[in-house]
Amino acid sequence: MPRDFLDVLNAAADAAVEALAGCTDWGPTGRKPGQYGFDLATDAAATAVLRDSGLRVLSEESGLEAGDRPVAVLDPVDGSTNASRGIRYFATSICVVDGGAPVAAVVHDHGNGERFEAMNGGGARRDGTRLAREEEQPLRSAVVGINGQAPGWGGWAQVRTLGAAALELCGVADGRLDAYIDFSASGLGSWDYLGGLLVCQEAGVDVVDGTGRDLVTLEHAARRAPVAATPHLLKDVLDAYVRLTGADADRC
Repeated sequence: MPRDFLDVLNAAADAAVEALAGCTDWGPTGRKPGQYGFDLATDAAATAVLRDSGLRVLSEESGLEAGDRPVAVLDPVDGSTNASRGIRYFATSICVVDGGAPVAAVVHDHGNGERFEAMNGGGARRDGTRLAREEEQPLRSAVVGINGQAPGWGGWAQVRTLGAAALELCGVADGRLDAYIDFSASGLGSWDYLGGLLVCQEAGVDVVDGTGRDLVTLEHAARRAPVAATPHLLKDVLDAYVRLTGADADRC
C-alpha cells in the first residue's frame, strides 16, 4: 500500500491541529445539535488538504463527495462535546477507504499530541512505535471503554466512558483499554470509528459490529455499533453485548 496515503493523512491532521490552535469560535453553530464552530473550521482545513491530494471526502460535517476515487472518511473533531467543555480528550480521525476496505488511517489526539497511524498490512504505530497487542485479559479483569449507557453489568472489572470513539479504539490497540463497546441508542457514523478500526486491526485487535453488520460503509446516514477486543476476549465481550441488549448478532 503506498506510503503516499499516510503522508496525505498526516498533512491533513497537521492542518487540523493548526486550525484548532487558531480557532476562536468554540460555541455551537446553531445549525445542528452537537456542532460547534471549531468543527467547521477543522473540517475546512483538513478537507482542503485531502481534496488537493485527489481524494474524495466523506465528512461528518460536509457529507460524501461524488466520484469513484478513494474516499477519506473524516471526523474533524471526534469528541466535540469534550472539546467544547475543555475536556482534553478529542481527536481528528481520518481513514482512506479504497475498493471497499480501509487502507490507511491517522488518528491525532489533540489532548496530548499523540498520533496513531496504520496501513493495511503495514502495521499500526503510536508516534512511530509499533503497536502489537499480545496480553489477553479475562473479562472479569477487563477495563472496558463504553459509549452510551450500558443496560447492566457485563461481567467486566471496570468501565470508562470517555467520549471519543476513535481514541478509545486506539486505546484498545495500545492496551490502555481491554475492550470497547458502543451501547448508544443512535449508533456511530463511520467517521467515528474507521480510523480507530484500522489501528486496532493492524495491532491485533478485532473490531466487529454488535449485530453483525459490515462496519465499512460510506453512507452518511448509516450507523453502527462497533465492539472491539483482543481475539480471545471478543467472544465474551460479544456475549455480554447480546445478553444486555438482546441483539441477534450474526458472528459468522
